[in-house]
Amino acid sequence: MRRQPRRDLIAGLTVAVVALPLALGFGVSSGLGAAAGLATAIVAGILAALFGGSNLQVSGPTGAMTVVLVPIVASYGPGGVLTVGVLAGLILLALALLRAGRYVRYVPAPVVEGFTVGIAAVIFLQQVPAALGVPNPDGEKVTVVAWRALVEFVGHPNWPALILALGVAAVMLSGARWRPTVPFSLIAVAAATVVGHLLSLDVTRIGALPATLPAPSLGFLDLAAVPTLFTSALAVAALAALESLLSATVADGMTVNQRHDPDRELFGQGVANVVTPLFGGVPATAAIARTAVNVRSGAQSRLAALTHAVALAVIILVAAPLVAHIPLAALAGVLLATAVRMVEVGSLAALARSTRSDALVMALTAIATVALDLIAAVGIGIVLAAALAIRKIAGAARLEEVPLDITDHHAEEAALLREHIVAYRFDGPLFFAAAHRFLLELSEAADVRVMILRMSRVSTIDGTGALVLRDAIERLEHRGVTVYVSGVSAGHEKTLEAVGVLDRLRLAGRVLPGTPEAIAAARAHLHRTGVLATASGNASTGPGDHDGDAGPPLADVAPSPSVR
Repeated sequence: MRRQPRRDLIAGLTVAVVALPLALGFGVSSGLGAAAGLATAIVAGILAALFGGSNLQVSGPTGAMTVVLVPIVASYGPGGVLTVGVLAGLILLALALLRAGRYVRYVPAPVVEGFTVGIAAVIFLQQVPAALGVPNPDGEKVTVVAWRALVEFVGHPNWPALILALGVAAVMLSGARWRPTVPFSLIAVAAATVVGHLLSLDVTRIGALPATLPAPSLGFLDLAAVPTLFTSALAVAALAALESLLSATVADGMTVNQRHDPDRELFGQGVANVVTPLFGGVPATAAIARTAVNVRSGAQSRLAALTHAVALAVIILVAAPLVAHIPLAALAGVLLATAVRMVEVGSLAALARSTRSDALVMALTAIATVALDLIAAVGIGIVLAAALAIRKIAGAARLEEVPLDITDHHAEEAALLREHIVAYRFDGPLFFAAAHRFLLELSEAADVRVMILRMSRVSTIDGTGALVLRDAIERLEHRGVTVYVSGVSAGHEKTLEAVGVLDRLRLAGRVLPGTPEAIAAARAHLHRTGVLATASGNASTGPGDHDGDAGPPLADVAPSPSVR
């Protein structure tokens, strides 16, 4: 933090200016009030900066978190939200100790994009009552609440509130295109407050804020409700982990030499969420928008995030009476513009054009976020993405008949070998999604005496694949077909041996290191059983040796130096 403190201080002040209306708005939107939003931005901002795993991350209340908190407030009241915050913090600390941070990289991009679009839609719908200047209607689903607010507005329109909200949103959106570095959100909110005061507009205002943070207290904890709140705490912890680690990844991508520690980031967010409720704050997470502003403003270390939190604390001490006059409609306008700016049209269009699977995953994740909840939406998206990926991988796996490489045999014997021996090669994974198709193809193989299964190109094999392979071999042997297996890698032997595929074949000398050895062993088998001798009229042996010897026993077949 001592390297370039001036740049960090300027970046921190810039972020504070941007974060103030967002902290107030998300506090109000969560149901606990503007003071809770400010307390979260200050306490979580300091603790996550000190203990987190990113040098550039800025934490505080976020729109995604308010989406989760609103139904908790409705069901359990403010005490339930604070209790959930502490429980979520403890879960995050446990995840950090279990080193679970690395697994966020497995969340597919279409799930993240769909999740973001869904959150943006929910935030937008949540602001409809405040933007229209009507009391917040009852209801759990944001779509229902927004519709009821619209019906109320049609019956009793409050035009000043709607004009303020749309004006603030328009200034933010147009200003961001014109001068991205200027904090138009604060300018617009200040202008709306002044206009509302001078014209005595009929709009609801934030109300009085405390001049200091409340003393830390554990009195809000509802220990009796912990069992029923634990599921909500899991959802909050999962959201905090996902959003924080994604935000840290975005910050890394915006810089050259910064890399975050995912497990330490979970630890920092855990500490922040355990302590913040003690001061009346809501559960917190890293904020992608504020983190991006921090990076673009030239932040180099954690000093910038600390400066942002301290600046907000100073605002509470100095300007609390002024902040109390901000119209709720103006804050609704800030969040409406924030929701619009969350949607990256270019990224959505690129993913939608890439594959149908990506477009489907993205769309269903977004719909589930609005219709259900965030955690269910992410779960649905990941499961669907995994199912489609497995389907694609299974479709890429191949089982094909390949020609025998017996050019070093004389013409008559080569023709007989091709008549009685067939070779199949596996390409790709032999696992549950493709194994039964392979079984069907092998079972329908031509009527031959010997089949060689070439395994050298099998990329992976699971228990289902091994069992299906065993069943296929047993069916072929029941039809009188002798099976040889070649090219089994050391990594796959354990799985095959566990279900008894290799033991019996190895005892019979029918597991060979490569295809040339398998062909030689199959040829020797056909000589011993009299198939070649009977069909050709003479008992040919190995390459270049046709003196009538039936060849050595199977165990004595010498391996070929040919490439396997």
